[in-house]
Amino acid sequence: MAQEPETLTNNAIRPYPQHARLRNASPSIRFTIHPIVRRPENPIMTKPTPDGQPIILLDDVTLKLASQAGEVNILRGVDLSVGEGETIGVVGPSGSGKSTMMMVIAGLERPTSGRAVVAGHSLADLDENGLATFRRENVGIVFQAFHLIPTMTALENVAIPMELARRKDARAEARRLLGMVGLSGRLSHYPGQLSGGEQQRVAMARAFGGRPKLLLADEPTGNLDQATGQAVIDLLFGLHREIGTTLLLITHDPALAARCQRIVRIEDGRIAGVTTTPVGAEAGVG
Repeated sequence: MAQEPETLTNNAIRPYPQHARLRNASPSIRFTIHPIVRRPENPIMTKPTPDGQPIILLDDVTLKLASQAGEVNILRGVDLSVGEGETIGVVGPSGSGKSTMMMVIAGLERPTSGRAVVAGHSLADLDENGLATFRRENVGIVFQAFHLIPTMTALENVAIPMELARRKDARAEARRLLGMVGLSGRLSHYPGQLSGGEQQRVAMARAFGGRPKLLLADEPTGNLDQATGQAVIDLLFGLHREIGTTLLLITHDPALAARCQRIVRIEDGRIAGVTTTPVGAEAGVG
């Protein structure tokens, strides 16, 4: 129960157990901090905003795990700059580092080396409490697994992060958000009484509850059928347009990635390429 408030606010949730398995599988496997080693110049970079203040800035970010069997390089010098209000699709093979990069951006994983600045915060300068506050005030996260609290209703799941942030209008705002995602009639239902698509819509409403500057979505339709997934994605982009948040979306679906302004491809822990889509070209991104 001690972990529950952090889970509710996306403040310390650890949805990717593979890192913990690497660290805890045996005494010979441990997390190691390595000194910064600069890569060759001319990295692939996305274009920063005109005022030079991107909402996401990753500079030569690496993440390594060391074990008796050898060093595991998860991120190998990632450089990424994303402007405020952009939509970014992140694609690449399974295990290429997409979700790990998202965890670094959210402050859920500390990189081995390099610099991560998100929404004006240098994440290396924040302790765990500072990171929790950073996420609560700036970041919304939608996972493939919905991470709803099973003993709370839809209304409570959406309202509790705002209540923990001491918002007096938490319940009213939760009702409004659930209405926006078409769940006005399901406020008192528990997650077990909702379909997969409905649970994901609750999770989306919760993520947008703090009107985040940055929304991170990791395969949000991965557990849904095609029709339900399409409806959820339409809602996701609709909420993005209404609130004006920056959206970083991890997906294996090329058609879904093409709805974003730019596509970032990750291979073997590196950014292999950045493409401006027709949507981005129309918006003047590129």
